[in-house]
Amino acid sequence: MLPCESPVPLQVALVAPTRAILGGQAIQAERLLRAWADDPAVRAWLVPINPEPPALLRRALEVKYLRTLTTQLCYWPSLLRELRRADVVHVFSASYASFLLAPLPAVLTAKLLGRPVVLNYRSGEAPDHLARSAVARATLTWVEENAVPSRFLRDVFARYAIDAVVVPNIVDLGRFAFRRREPLRPHVLSTRNFEPLYDVATTLRAFRLVQDEYPEATLTLVGGGSEETRLRQLADALALNHVRFTGRVAPEEIWRTYADADIYLQTPDIDNMPSSVLEAFASGLPVVSTNAGGVPAILTDGVHGLTVPRGDYRGAAARVLRLLGDPALVRNLTAAARESCEQYRWSAVREQWLALYRRLARPAAQQEGSRSASPRQHASRGVH
Repeated sequence: MLPCESPVPLQVALVAPTRAILGGQAIQAERLLRAWADDPAVRAWLVPINPEPPALLRRALEVKYLRTLTTQLCYWPSLLRELRRADVVHVFSASYASFLLAPLPAVLTAKLLGRPVVLNYRSGEAPDHLARSAVARATLTWVEENAVPSRFLRDVFARYAIDAVVVPNIVDLGRFAFRRREPLRPHVLSTRNFEPLYDVATTLRAFRLVQDEYPEATLTLVGGGSEETRLRQLADALALNHVRFTGRVAPEEIWRTYADADIYLQTPDIDNMPSSVLEAFASGLPVVSTNAGGVPAILTDGVHGLTVPRGDYRGAAARVLRLLGDPALVRNLTAAARESCEQYRWSAVREQWLALYRRLARPAAQQEGSRSASPRQHASRGVH
């Protein structure tokens, strides 16, 4: 602690989804809350964008449009109640309609209460979203700070003259333990949800070509989503063997799926800074990925893993087969990938968040102090 720092912890409200909304935002928010839990510098708490409604209103959650209205009726009052006691409001943000329903109300409420906001934008859909939405661009310009998890998003923001600081995702290197795969087996893993932007169909088509060379090859698909039925039908149409749909796996258990696999394969069309790739790095899995969005910001082709163009299932299969035939390449890639994970440790990421929070909280504290101090107190203050 610096000599002039107050021992009182910073009060930080994290506005983010709970795990009832499965996805990277909820997982990263939960990791951040857990990391701050025993830290004397920050007292953080969750303000859920999907609050649990009172019992009388829960039936409304079963109806699509009533669900949204009910959630908003509970969300806005919770913002007024919870943000007023914060020194800093840390708002997690996705894109499109979600931006209007979750981050925007939080920003408006924080501004009403005079609380500084760091808007933590995390969507790989940013290029299209910002091009389409003047409201999003204005909001990002209005907040005190923007934080993004990758240089990909920082560069997207820069196209609209919007500043952003890069604070990466957190990886628990204790839970995702590194292990060398020697020999490397054709046991392939994907942990992307079954939604169109993740293009899991290309993963299945690539696996068909891998299985042509290695009939004993396995593919484990962890996740769920709107395309599950179509993907199961595609697996049948491709006459694939040894494909396992596990469903969703709790974040605290997901490390087991990495520990049991040998190769990580993902083929998204849109992406930002996927925690799944970092978790594969930490676990010692060689990674094959499309070069979508922010993936090249964390995975340099030929250094940390292998990349292919989006939709290129033949290329993805060829890269997996290359890994299976080149143990020296696997050793080099996995060693470099694991080394890169050091920057995603909590000890490194903590300092970045703490510096950002203090930078935002200090002007507000000084402003309050100047209002409350008498002229004599102002005159008597020394420099520490």
